[in-house]
Amino acid sequence: METFIYLLITIPIGLGFSILGIYAWKRKKPMWFWSGTEVKAGEISDVKAYNKANGIMWIIYSLVFWISAFFGVLHSDAAGVVLAVGCLGGIPILVIVYKKIYAKYHI
Repeated sequence: METFIYLLITIPIGLGFSILGIYAWKRKKPMWFWSGTEVKAGEISDVKAYNKANGIMWIIYSLVFWISAFFGVLHSDAAGVVLAVGCLGGIPILVIVYKKIYAKYHI
């Protein structure tokens, strides 16, 4: 039962970040990162490449949840470690990576 609940949490979250990555990749207008902000097309030199980089960033972050779900089936302690390290370390890394993406494509 514990494994089922763990998978019920990690799989939808992983799926959500994967879908966000695909959405960002396919989006025609520039993808935003911060809630409540908007990136205008005029401030990005190559919107398609910018969105692709954003999409890849989110898809890679979703791997934390997919890997954790996989380990959740095999060994719950390892799954918890992967999830904790991935989330706590991943969030600051997301911010840093996004800032680099924005700086690369910002006019």
